[in-house]
Amino acid sequence: MQHISVMLDRCVDLLSPAIAASAHPVVIDATLGLGGHSEALLQRHTELTVIGIDRDKSALAKAEQRLHQFGNRIKTAHGTFDQISEIAASFGYSTINGALFDLGVSSMQLDETDRGFSYSHEAPLDMRMDQSGGVTAYEIVNSYEPGKLVQILRNYGEEKFATRIVENIVKTRSKSPISTTTQLANLVKESIPAATRRTGGNPAKRTFQALRIEANDELGAIARAIPQALDLLMVQGRLVVMSFQSLEDRIVKEIFTERTTSKSPRNLPVELAEYAAKFTLLTRSSEKPTAEEIEANSRAASVRLRAIEKVAA
Repeated sequence: MQHISVMLDRCVDLLSPAIAASAHPVVIDATLGLGGHSEALLQRHTELTVIGIDRDKSALAKAEQRLHQFGNRIKTAHGTFDQISEIAASFGYSTINGALFDLGVSSMQLDETDRGFSYSHEAPLDMRMDQSGGVTAYEIVNSYEPGKLVQILRNYGEEKFATRIVENIVKTRSKSPISTTTQLANLVKESIPAATRRTGGNPAKRTFQALRIEANDELGAIARAIPQALDLLMVQGRLVVMSFQSLEDRIVKEIFTERTTSKSPRNLPVELAEYAAKFTLLTRSSEKPTAEEIEANSRAASVRLRAIEKVAA
């Protein structure tokens, strides 16, 4: 499947005023992926330097090959996006003009069936975005105690039948380990009532999402990374975040709301400068892709974009 960058033009348009505000602008692409957004930014802004971060070494290698033409205007780092401050400092930057986050699992990871992200293909239960370390879905499914598994499926997958699924997981793993994606997907399917299975797509979707989030500490990383990115921005700097499910978007929305809210006491007749919000929202709520974009790229359907600008030091 050809990789299509989600909401590409909108992301570039939102970041462009921040890039234009400096003679030697810097943007961090915190989820570099295959480099589509970075390529578009570098093509439009010839003075721009992009720092691309990705935890997936395979994606990083492909992006570096794609972006090689831009020479030292592209710098890459293998790491998680909650290391954004540390990575910026390693390249000599204490402030940046903009940052872009494209959250969730990438198209490439979904398409590489042996990575274990897909419930539709036989593969080892892995689900790690960085295969050089960390906990696998196999370890989670086969070693976590039942109560913790139920909590993961409920909190990260919003799965109503978490208890039934976990009961069947525990029963099955007591005889032999659950080792493949299809084995787990079939177990989940059998755990959910037939009437429920007829609607809402593949019944394993929520369980696989939950395990992926746990394996990669996705929500924890978002909660740590977004405040760091905001703190790195110079005045007029902008942050653009694309989320692909409600749990991600909720975290982003809460942080953006907190940063754009005045801390002045409510009973004062005037705004005190030291308590004024240092950021303003660029999107009134979350933005969705156009119908044309969804038609061209079905994976764009669930995206929600939010953007914010720093207005005071």
